[in-house]
Amino acid sequence: MRPIPALRVLLVAITATVTAWVVTAQQPTAAARKRTVTFEVLKNQIKESAEWLSYGRDYSETHFSPLRQITTENVRRLGLAWSYNPEINGAFESTPLVSNGVLYGTGAWSVVFAVDAKTGQHKWRFDPEVSRSFISHLCCGPETRGLAIYNGKVYLAALDGRLIALDQETGKKRWSIETTPKDSYYAISSPPRVVKGHVIVGNAGAEFGVRGYFSSYDAETGKLEWRFYTVPGDPAKGFEHPELEMAAKTWTGKWWEHGGGGTVWDAMAYDPEANLLYVGTGNGAPWNRDVRSPGGGDNLFLSSILAINPDTGRMKWHYQTTPGDTWDFNSVQSLVLADLTINGKARKVVMQAPKNGFFFVLDRLTGEFLSAEMFTPMNWASGFDKKGRPMETANARYKNEPILLWAGGGGAHNW
Repeated sequence: MRPIPALRVLLVAITATVTAWVVTAQQPTAAARKRTVTFEVLKNQIKESAEWLSYGRDYSETHFSPLRQITTENVRRLGLAWSYNPEINGAFESTPLVSNGVLYGTGAWSVVFAVDAKTGQHKWRFDPEVSRSFISHLCCGPETRGLAIYNGKVYLAALDGRLIALDQETGKKRWSIETTPKDSYYAISSPPRVVKGHVIVGNAGAEFGVRGYFSSYDAETGKLEWRFYTVPGDPAKGFEHPELEMAAKTWTGKWWEHGGGGTVWDAMAYDPEANLLYVGTGNGAPWNRDVRSPGGGDNLFLSSILAINPDTGRMKWHYQTTPGDTWDFNSVQSLVLADLTINGKARKVVMQAPKNGFFFVLDRLTGEFLSAEMFTPMNWASGFDKKGRPMETANARYKNEPILLWAGGGGAHNW
């Protein structure tokens, strides 16, 4: 169960047409109610408790509120304070944000709404009017998982690939840009992140044979700043950035004709001190490596964790959790940053429990592999060696005969 924001938002009813939110209000301070969300404010969010300003609440993506007003002793006495029906057809899969006493949420079809967090009074609603025919471009439904807030604007990454900036007070559209090619099978279900005035956006669509990438846009203008492709394209056409030339050596055949996959549809975290953005990447397209890369290979940067300079889009290091993925074991599950003591040594780490069933701990400054422990029964690999490579079992790649594998396509842990 995902920890809940500072104003204790609970989803109490879901049907095809009605979703109600219940809030027990703890009002922010007067200073907080007037505060503009800046980079400095987001950097300090892990130390403060009154608001929930980004998808994971803080740059470390802890998804944890340190508030202590509600405890295990008094939680049973909570009751209904108010309810709000945003009148959106579909399920809710998003984490709402709370800023200046206002709750900002998004539901199916990328509809955004804002309500007073103390009273539940409606403030504004924005419908990007995503065509309902777009459902054919989606693997898993029309849900959007969240928003971003920065410098007086609310940022929505709409299902159909648009990045839209809304006025935080009124909900009026400031600007809108296309982040994906029109008439393609890209979609966006994940929340954008804002780092130092850069709005970072990924996308989905590996199941439809697209080529993964994530991009940075200027938070004020929407101008594209840089784009990082997670798999190489046709070498004959050249490489968009230097990292792809190295990655291409881990592919064989004509993989670019299949798209490749590697979409970035959820996991991101950021270390302000190191100025590194951590990004988790998706599975291959198609799933079976023998089809997309018939001569084998690790197929970088599928199912990987990447450390990126958010100012330039250049990669500092990478680590692949599932080399040569052939099981849909993507690595887009939550990345969490922490400072730990390991074997008596202080370590700044990034942690992830992806679909492949192993819990990874990496040095987040260097990418050094520290550990990978199995957290649920798995039989595709018996463990990881000291170099951080999986020790695959004999029949894991199901080449000549059927085999029962754990976990299936749903994975040991999903988003």
